[in-house]
Amino acid sequence: MTLDPGSAAIIQLAWARHLGLDDEAFGTSLASGERVVRADEAVRTVEFIRLFGSSALVGPQWLIDAAAGIPDDEMAQHVTLLTLTRSHGGHGLGAAALFFADDLPLRQPSEELTVSHGNPEAIELEGLCPPDDVNEVGLSELENRYTIVHEVDGRRVPVACGAYAEWEGLLAHLGVLVDPEWRRRGLGSLAASIAAHEALAAGLTIQWRAEVSNTGAVALARQLGLTAGGIHTSVQLG
Repeated sequence: MTLDPGSAAIIQLAWARHLGLDDEAFGTSLASGERVVRADEAVRTVEFIRLFGSSALVGPQWLIDAAAGIPDDEMAQHVTLLTLTRSHGGHGLGAAALFFADDLPLRQPSEELTVSHGNPEAIELEGLCPPDDVNEVGLSELENRYTIVHEVDGRRVPVACGAYAEWEGLLAHLGVLVDPEWRRRGLGSLAASIAAHEALAAGLTIQWRAEVSNTGAVALARQLGLTAGGIHTSVQLG
């Protein structure tokens, strides 16, 4: 599905505010063809983003100077930021593809489902999943949770959770976690769809962040009908 131009503007506004830029920064970047930069000597996380053809870089002045001649395509690669920050103890937080939606087709489950809005089920689900998956999704930071629960031997077992956090008051930052034993059954896309439709009903635009190396997360974004909008690369300074 394609994004409404107004939705793209809302996404750019949310990211401009997140990065401490002027509200119109991304529109200015697109018109001028130049990268938006913000020098901040106090930041501990350097961030570069490409968003709908615009780009921005936030970090100390020495980094902005070092990056001045490097094209956006190279800056979007995680290795570039790592190389630029190595002498300052930079260690990688990764590169993530960004996907968005302002409308999505409704997915109907093939059977009747129980969906819990409670925290205990989401916490129990985290205990059933590998730590890397738990850390990447960060359910604890996504306050609106919709956990699909199955009856197994008379016991209610959480199998998948779709969740979102309101982000900069404009976007719904979406995350999905599925018990490894219940994967490849369509539960991840179903849980994501439930959370996404709740967020859309609340008037928010959907944002999905997938590590570029996480082929499953990227595939799920496309399966849901989300639109690719950019890439976000970040490095923590030592």
